[in-house]
Amino acid sequence: MEADTPGLLYTLGAFALALGVLVFIHEWGHYYVGRLLGVGAEAFSIGFGPEIAGWTDRRGTRWRVSLIPLGGYVKFVGDMNPASVPDARQSAEDAPPDAFHTKALWRRALIVGAGPAVNLAFAVLIFAATFWINGQSVNPAIVEDLVPGSAAEAAGIQPGDRIVAVDGERIDRFTELNRRVRINAGTPMSVTVLRAGDRRTLTITPDRIEREDRFGNRYTIGQLGIYRQATEQVRQLSLPMALVEGVRETGRTAQTMYVALRQIILGLRPVEDLSGPVKIAQYSGQQLSLGAETFILFMALISVNLGLVNLLPIPVLDGGHLLFYAIEAVTGGPVPPRVQELGNLIGLALVLSLMLLVTWNDVSSL
Repeated sequence: MEADTPGLLYTLGAFALALGVLVFIHEWGHYYVGRLLGVGAEAFSIGFGPEIAGWTDRRGTRWRVSLIPLGGYVKFVGDMNPASVPDARQSAEDAPPDAFHTKALWRRALIVGAGPAVNLAFAVLIFAATFWINGQSVNPAIVEDLVPGSAAEAAGIQPGDRIVAVDGERIDRFTELNRRVRINAGTPMSVTVLRAGDRRTLTITPDRIEREDRFGNRYTIGQLGIYRQATEQVRQLSLPMALVEGVRETGRTAQTMYVALRQIILGLRPVEDLSGPVKIAQYSGQQLSLGAETFILFMALISVNLGLVNLLPIPVLDGGHLLFYAIEAVTGGPVPPRVQELGNLIGLALVLSLMLLVTWNDVSSL
């Protein structure tokens, strides 16, 4: 049964909540570590463009909400613009002592890396809290039965087989197997099974299965065509173990996103699978309508995505700044401000082009 799609105001509210929280914690990571390392901040903005509302704190930092709600920035002392390009008109001798670009390389790298790090840490905490409260599914990847004519049957999988590895990576639980299979529709996989004490390695190509969720969204997943044990086995975790599993789940989520991106680049997955702001807004409303826990887990996924995307070595993103710092570490001198400015213009053009592409995908699929 198809669920009612949330209304426009509900969807926009959910999107604003998700994006506002995730952008705030990302920029707060930059701001907080900058303050710890002696860097002053002139502005902390949620959104870009003209200011809608704001205030100035006792340190002189302008906290603002801006018109275009697709990101945010911290403008540190000594920055020429929100992209953290150093002001070429200001020499190092004339710069204030709390200017960002006068700080040691390692300090600048820590400040830049803090934003993505906080996004990943946020996801770790959400996943850890979920495991601590709900427990963890620990059903082993044992084949209970097969779907006739399925990819698993064609490859020689038999009932009773225990799948212990996929493409050389250990598999302990059915949930891990399911994650690997779903993202590899139509892609051959090397699957190691334990059968009567013997290890066998089989090559399986998961079937491409078209699905539709309760809101009418269509998507493609990989499927082996095997049944697991019907009884759900759940292990309760201590808080330390929940944190460990939160880290692992964040790593698995990041790996899944990396695999999907690589498949798109290699042409193994359609570009239409990339989601932009319109789709993310739509999903935000849908996930919130399913309950607070579902929405918070959705925010964890987006937070991992935001952290990873910002680490891409593209000028104007955090990863681009880290690339400039790596060049500085090798050459012994900073990349000239003019070169940084040109790189940021090219990076901005690339990011805007990608934004237009994914927005077109979003609108075309509505």
